[in-house]
Amino acid sequence: MIFIIDSGSTKCDWIAIDPKTGHQVFEKQRTKGLNPAIISENEAFDIINENKILTDHRLDVNHVFFYGAGCGTVEAPLMLKKVLRSIFTNAVVDVKEDTYAAIFSTVGLEHDPAVVCILGTGSNCTYFDGKNIHQRVISLGYSIMDDASGNYFGRQLLRDYYFNFMPHDLKLIFKTRYNMDDDFIKVNLYKKPNPNAYLATFAEFLILNKESEYVQKVIKKGLRSFVETMIMQFRDEIKTVPVHFAGSISFFLQREIKEVAQEYGFTIGNFQRRPIEGLAEYHVRQIKAV
Repeated sequence: MIFIIDSGSTKCDWIAIDPKTGHQVFEKQRTKGLNPAIISENEAFDIINENKILTDHRLDVNHVFFYGAGCGTVEAPLMLKKVLRSIFTNAVVDVKEDTYAAIFSTVGLEHDPAVVCILGTGSNCTYFDGKNIHQRVISLGYSIMDDASGNYFGRQLLRDYYFNFMPHDLKLIFKTRYNMDDDFIKVNLYKKPNPNAYLATFAEFLILNKESEYVQKVIKKGLRSFVETMIMQFRDEIKTVPVHFAGSISFFLQREIKEVAQEYGFTIGNFQRRPIEGLAEYHVRQIKAV
């Protein structure tokens, strides 16, 4: 059995596949996010062991393919690999940053060159030349980067609400949907873990009300910022290759992304809402090709 795992800061999806048949062994499992940049070794261990189905099958696993946020450095993935090896003792463990999940799930086995973007809780962009990835911007995290991500849009909505830039009718809806007590918000932002994931919870409001003129302005501002800071780092590459998108934010903002792409003159490729689904197909095809 092989495990294919796609983890963000908020949640982590697990799919078990029988390598002989290519079929899924049991229903997809979901745990809390396993971002090694923001959780400890003990926390990672506890998160996995809380899921009985995963631990019941821990000795049946011979290969773990883990793709996750926070795995782009040297030290962080080593900690996670140690935890995974300690639980799945019969498995070869492969840990890669979530960029590869986005690439493999949108590009597929053909490995055609492309610029691949992630717009989920966080955001990122890379160029895949068919073999290797090339990133020209080092991410400094959600607090000053992550344009057009869930946490970016959440931050914008909160700012507009408190600065009274949000239209009155939407402000009433926003207040009804979320706890807007300032002390509650500050506790979540400054005292609780994963403030980026907390901010991203507000992005749903953006999707539900995206026909509003105000919301469209917020969306387009965020997308243009992402294009200018991230995609245009590959201005030469996007003349000849498509730009793929992975993540729930990009999936629900496909129309707006296509409109902004027209403004900047690049070609849109594939959208993948949940990279784990594309990854499962990728690895099944890889197994059958052997």
